Amino acid sequence: MSRKSASKKPPRTRPDKPVRTSEVGGGNAAARGEVRQGVQWVNVDEDNDGQRVDNFLLAQLRGVPKSIIYRIIRKGEVRVNKGRVKPDTRVNTGDQVRIPPITRKEKPEQVAPGSRVQGVMEAAVVFENDQMLVVNKPSGIAVHGGSGLSFGLIEVLRSGRPSAKFLELVHRLDRDTSGLVMVAKKRSALRFLQDELRQKRIRKHYHALVAGDWPASIDRVDVPLLRYEMPNGERRVRVDDSGKASLTTFRCLERFAGYNLVEASPITGRTHQIRVHSAWAGHPIAGDDKYMDDVSLKAFRSIGGQRLMLHARALEFTLPVTGESMRLEAPYDDAFNDVLRKLSGRLKGSDQ
Repeated sequence: MSRKSASKKPPRTRPDKPVRTSEVGGGNAAARGEVRQGVQWVNVDEDNDGQRVDNFLLAQLRGVPKSIIYRIIRKGEVRVNKGRVKPDTRVNTGDQVRIPPITRKEKPEQVAPGSRVQGVMEAAVVFENDQMLVVNKPSGIAVHGGSGLSFGLIEVLRSGRPSAKFLELVHRLDRDTSGLVMVAKKRSALRFLQDELRQKRIRKHYHALVAGDWPASIDRVDVPLLRYEMPNGERRVRVDDSGKASLTTFRCLERFAGYNLVEASPITGRTHQIRVHSAWAGHPIAGDDKYMDDVSLKAFRSIGGQRLMLHARALEFTLPVTGESMRLEAPYDDAFNDVLRKLSGRLKGSDQ
């Protein structure tokens, strides 16, 4: 072999097009629905500046198990600027990351959201700038697909914005809860807003219609909450001393015969927190088929109530980059308003 040929470097390639394993002699793998991704060279942009390389790879290789991510790092197959790295190595703007060939499960073809649901979701956007958007999520739509759902809010937004490089949920709402949800359009915005949540600098205010007459003496509930699973695998939460510390503040907004409209502001962010805290106080949220007793649920259905009467009404937060203080409010949907109109015709109780 000549010196010239021995010193010749292989040409730098762009990310290879994924190929079915059957095309490279992997018939058995093809039968298992696997696709082989060739070597990729990825440049780090400013939005990923300072990110750990393991998290960078998890975002680049969605669906690839963490065990494989850490294995290729450990074996030195991942290079940053041609050098070996550790999982906690930070990447910087302009770095070039080599990602070795990866075999991953081929994703089954997904049902694309229709134009009608895309139109509904776009109409529900109440705020948007270069960093983020806020959506007034309808009741009955999950924030993401899974558990038998073809798609949720985030998949609908991505489908309607194919040119968007990054769209990620900042936080979540239960499927049957309506109201304000924040979505980051840049990774830096996601990090900022999630840190704001951890520091409790974002305030969320929910409106809930609860059964009974909420006592003026109860302005906070701070009992611990524990997640558990029912025998059928359904996720539930209960008050339990071994659970996580949880705090919700309450104030009554309006009184109706048999029901009160309250504002609930969660200080912590536990699963089903407002729903369980309300039920523990003796005033479950109307329409809650998980935490409302059957007799009360049937009574609510008899007046035309068809949804969980919990709505993420307002958000108070600071905008990424600009630092501007924001307060956003979302109107109730027709089903929520219809119930309130029916109750407003009843005799209201006096404030306590």
